Amino acid sequence: MESLTSTGVAAQRFDLAATTVRELNQFLHHEVDGSECIEILNPAGQHSIAVGLDAPVVVDIYGHAGYFIAGMNKQAEVTVHGNVGWSVAENIMSGAVRIKGNASECAGASGHGGLLVIEGDASSRCGISMKGCDIVVGGSVGHMSAFMAQAGHLVVCGDADPGLGDSLYEAVIYVRGEIRGLGADARIEPMQEADYAKVAELLIKAGFDHDPKTFKRVASARSLYHWNADHFQEY
Repeated sequence: MESLTSTGVAAQRFDLAATTVRELNQFLHHEVDGSECIEILNPAGQHSIAVGLDAPVVVDIYGHAGYFIAGMNKQAEVTVHGNVGWSVAENIMSGAVRIKGNASECAGASGHGGLLVIEGDASSRCGISMKGCDIVVGGSVGHMSAFMAQAGHLVVCGDADPGLGDSLYEAVIYVRGEIRGLGADARIEPMQEADYAKVAELLIKAGFDHDPKTFKRVASARSLYHWNADHFQEY
């Protein structure tokens, strides 16, 4: 079914009350040419919606969705007008994924590129093992966020629960609110002009208007980079 978006662009509409997720994803993988806007109605908490996209399409999901939404995203712009479950935008490669509500565990896990914006809160392990993507959270994040994060940026406009940045590599975390506990090898460092510029850039992309100078920088102390036999496994 076709409809018109608010800008007058034709949109292809899928109602998941009548169409299966498999049929939807089949269309998104093989029948889009990059010019469409896709509207998805009645997700009703179903999983794996709009996974594996590899075209510059615009996808709007109206309602709450389940696990692995927009996983492995490449090029597409996906917006969920609701909350999502585990691992939204898992392994994102490029493009952008925006969640208008809250996200459950492991948001943006292993993301290599692109941008994930969560306008509400994110649960535990947000940005786990991220490898180059950028994540901006309008609210707070749960425990062990950015665990083993290797590259990229996590911007938290609210608070961060304990274990933040545990076993952090080269990713950098910026937190505006309270940091309730750092993980192993993570430390707070002075903000530099480059940090203010990066935070400002990501806030603009995410649509938030916070002052970059209200953020704190968390990065790796790099003491876990090399095995030291003298520690006798006391890491």
